[in-house]
Amino acid sequence: MADIQGSYDDLFTAVPTALAALLDGGDVGGSVAVFVDGEPVVDVWGGFADAARRVPWQRDTIVNVWSVTKTMTALCALVLADRGELDPDAPVARYWPEFAAAGKEAVLVRHLLSHTAGLPDWYGPVADIYDWPAATAYLAAQAPQWEPGSAAGYHSLTQGFLVGEVLRRITGRSPGEFFADEIAGPLGADFRMGLPAEHDHRVALTVPPPLRDEDYTAGAARGDVARTVTATPTAIRLRDGNSKAWRRAQIPAASGFGNARSVALVQSAMACGGSVRGVRLLSRAGCDRAWEEQFSGEDRVLGMPISWGLGYGRFGGTYGWGGWGGSTVMIDPEARAVVAYVTNQMREPAEDTRGLDLVMAAYDGLQGLRAGG
Repeated sequence: MADIQGSYDDLFTAVPTALAALLDGGDVGGSVAVFVDGEPVVDVWGGFADAARRVPWQRDTIVNVWSVTKTMTALCALVLADRGELDPDAPVARYWPEFAAAGKEAVLVRHLLSHTAGLPDWYGPVADIYDWPAATAYLAAQAPQWEPGSAAGYHSLTQGFLVGEVLRRITGRSPGEFFADEIAGPLGADFRMGLPAEHDHRVALTVPPPLRDEDYTAGAARGDVARTVTATPTAIRLRDGNSKAWRRAQIPAASGFGNARSVALVQSAMACGGSVRGVRLLSRAGCDRAWEEQFSGEDRVLGMPISWGLGYGRFGGTYGWGGWGGSTVMIDPEARAVVAYVTNQMREPAEDTRGLDLVMAAYDGLQGLRAGG
């Protein structure tokens, strides 16, 4: 059985057992955290930080969590909305005038957060995603693929630039700077958007699925038969995500680096009514705003039914999202709990149930807590 490091409450033994099973089944490395009331009841890790399996995964190993980063960017927007500096029902052009080009005058901030803005695809060169002014100017000039607000289509790469530029126009700070100053810093969370070089030695580079190499590309199944753009979106390869340029850049939809502990700590603010460990990030009403349904139905990009809140997927009474490669965060406000899983081992998306399996293992313990409480 794989060697699992860290600590966990006796009620939650199913979680490290599940992580060990994944590692025994061939995964390279990963970490899992379960927080209740802002404190860890599970904080475990195991496996290796490198594909050659020579460098053990450490307590402070960090990894690209891909689209779990979206929940961090959404939290930044919700904090500004709670302060009255950002109105989700305002036109994006109120904050970003250039965005009104090409028929986007009616796009609202909430459309950006709920993947209904009609700008789901990136058609520019990969190099431009590392250049914030180039990326945001490119998106400001685009025409929407559908009437904003009328349909949803997962904005896998573009959402971070869209929301992030609104944040920048309001605060004068990049999304990564705002997140560091206002969220990660006060909480002491080891999570960054835009990773400084001094942290490179802690990064576990992402490992492709079995029988794949670093040219493996991200790409959801397209369920949309009414696309108005015939060009093929730019493919993001695993080698792009493993590059130094990716780590340094701010790509607020997909380039956050952290571990399960830091993801769970940050999102505990949403699970606990806006306050965690004595630090209040936003009000309870500000948290509740995130769960208000913005869209329910078939997502044109994912090709599956989805319910979108403001920056979070809605799954019954729980909320969260997952990233390319398997990283996952689930928030349960009723239980005041967060489950987070991060890994450097990709699997084919259609075959990957690891995040859900670990969430279910965590619920064994959460139910035990409720019974004991």
